[in-house]
Amino acid sequence: MNRQRLLLIALLAAVVALFYLSGAADYFTLETMQAYRSDFQAMFSQSPWQVAGIFFAVYVVITALSLPGAALMTLLGGALFGLGWGLLIISFASTIGATLAFVISRFLFRKPIEKRFPRQFERINRGVERDGALYLFTLRLVPIFPFFMINLVMGLTRIKTVTFYWVSQVAMLPGTAVYVNAGGQLGELESLGGILSPSLLASFVLLAVFPWIARRIVLLVQKRKAYQAFKRPTTFDYDILVIGGGSAGLVTSYIASAVNAKVALVEKHKMGGDCLNTGCVPSKALIRAARAAHEIRTAPRFGVTSSEPQIDFAKVMGHVHQAISDIEPHDSVERYTQLGVEVYQDHATLISPWEVQVGDKTLTARHVVLATGARPKVPSLPGIEHAPVLTSENLWSLTELPKRLVVLGGGAIGCELGQSFARLGSQVTLVEGMPQLMGREDQEVGEAVENTLAGEGVTVMTDTKALEVISDASGYQLVVEHHGERSELAFDYLLVSVGRQANIEGLGLEALGVTTSPTGTLELNERLQTRLPNIWACGDLAGPYQLTHAAAHQAWHAAVNALFGELKSFAVDYRYMPAVTYVQPEVARVGLNEKEAKEKHIAFEVTRYAMADSDRAIAEGATEGFIKVLTVPGKDKILGATIVAENAGEWLGEFTIAMKHGLGLNKLLGTIHPYPTLGEAAKATAGVWKNAHKPERILALLKRYFTWRRGRSGS
Repeated sequence: MNRQRLLLIALLAAVVALFYLSGAADYFTLETMQAYRSDFQAMFSQSPWQVAGIFFAVYVVITALSLPGAALMTLLGGALFGLGWGLLIISFASTIGATLAFVISRFLFRKPIEKRFPRQFERINRGVERDGALYLFTLRLVPIFPFFMINLVMGLTRIKTVTFYWVSQVAMLPGTAVYVNAGGQLGELESLGGILSPSLLASFVLLAVFPWIARRIVLLVQKRKAYQAFKRPTTFDYDILVIGGGSAGLVTSYIASAVNAKVALVEKHKMGGDCLNTGCVPSKALIRAARAAHEIRTAPRFGVTSSEPQIDFAKVMGHVHQAISDIEPHDSVERYTQLGVEVYQDHATLISPWEVQVGDKTLTARHVVLATGARPKVPSLPGIEHAPVLTSENLWSLTELPKRLVVLGGGAIGCELGQSFARLGSQVTLVEGMPQLMGREDQEVGEAVENTLAGEGVTVMTDTKALEVISDASGYQLVVEHHGERSELAFDYLLVSVGRQANIEGLGLEALGVTTSPTGTLELNERLQTRLPNIWACGDLAGPYQLTHAAAHQAWHAAVNALFGELKSFAVDYRYMPAVTYVQPEVARVGLNEKEAKEKHIAFEVTRYAMADSDRAIAEGATEGFIKVLTVPGKDKILGATIVAENAGEWLGEFTIAMKHGLGLNKLLGTIHPYPTLGEAAKATAGVWKNAHKPERILALLKRYFTWRRGRSGS
């Protein structure tokens, strides 16, 4: 705790102690107020401005320090100033004092408590950001909630101070008016409890509920306004119509059909989408073939003699397409038809929020789920339109191995494919504009991947800007600039992997007023709704993660919220989203890394474990890499885990489950892991943390105890 906090705590403690030790607290009783009522009124008659000023200041101090007596001061104010002036003075004094208490609470306690309970307060602050003003308004309207507690608790949240002030100013008026008015009968009051009768309390409760009812009414009005240009059908063909047959669309359709909803699925290209046809499946099949070549090439380190592997690239691509073919039935029209989904293989265009033109048919649905995915971005470099450009879409039509391949983009896809083609025999140059590869990861992760690729013959050029593509008699060159120096990189193919853009064209969204975010994905609320509440989106089209498992996670929410949202809806939670880059060794992460924690000003402690210390890694010859776990300082609560290791993605799930269910490193340490396995490194990392947090004082006492035991005769 910094010096300013300590000084403020000391000052506040001294003031509060003085308040009680001086006997001032004894004056803030109903009996005292009644006994000195005439004296207060006489002083006010003689010096109205001085008494009003002193009263105002005392009221602010009492409220700011959360001292008892505010209710009695309100009664006294009503007796002295009457309803009009009393309400005006006390309204501002109480709000200013409440805001000071709010600020004091925020300064003293918010950061320490947020560090202690980061996950809980992250959830609270998301709710405060959405409904904080309304929630505060409701609490202020009901006098049975102690106002001083509201001040202190709200100070722990991230509600804006200005919002806290004006909401408090308005919402406390009814309760303040009741007490000020009661001050006129101060002499006849027998107790404070008598001011608030059951009927009056019930009125306040109804008043507090009113904002929530009003909010529902506002939402209904907004909904009617959004739909006012459209005519709603009287009946519907389907409960849900899904546009897009990739991972997100398939999962949405599966869930909806599983609960017996009537579902239509429209896909204009291939079922399975990018994941099956151009993404996850073919890339992992290619990576495996490249790994086989690498294993042959490095076999001598295990004492196994081998020659340079012979690469038949046509057969490698045959393996890739066979993998697609073998998985294809899982995502086929036949399978989903058997599940009860009506599949249309045609183009879909929304002509109203409930009507979709599919070929020459117009289908109606209560809800429409957009899951049209994304496609690779191709930068607008001069000359690129005339060059042989590969992306993750057309790469799989290659029949010959590129001799010279330039990879533009050092993210996950660029690193995976760059390593694979180098292992298969291509001369690979990887160009990345950022200072490191895999720019979202910590610097040491990017460096580890760069060292691995460079060690396998990939020329890695970071902090390098691509300028244009030129060609001459010798072929094509990518002109790049690194620290002011230009150079030309010759290539047979240019593999572009600089990101993906959402497929939103041709859906009729502009005519419906459905908007996009600055990143090009659809503008959605946390429940995946567009501005038209019956149109939803999930998958790459929705962002922020363009991952197959993220698409499936969103698809569950889209299906459930669409079908049952009038009863209960769910916000999408991305806190425990795992991600894996399938280079070798793999890079796997869940939760925060150091870079993100620093950007978000979240305090953390780092625990590291080197894979060179893992017995199984040593036996496998896979000692490159490390585990890095971020925890709450002094606690075993996991904030995030990054693994750079062989098959890291296969055992990242242990950390994901631990974070999801609030299990700390102590729980991992206490779990039996099979030996020897790579996953045992998770337990070993927990052991490193535990060793760094040994109870030194207890261990010192134990040392003395055992020394004493050894010195006893006959023991």
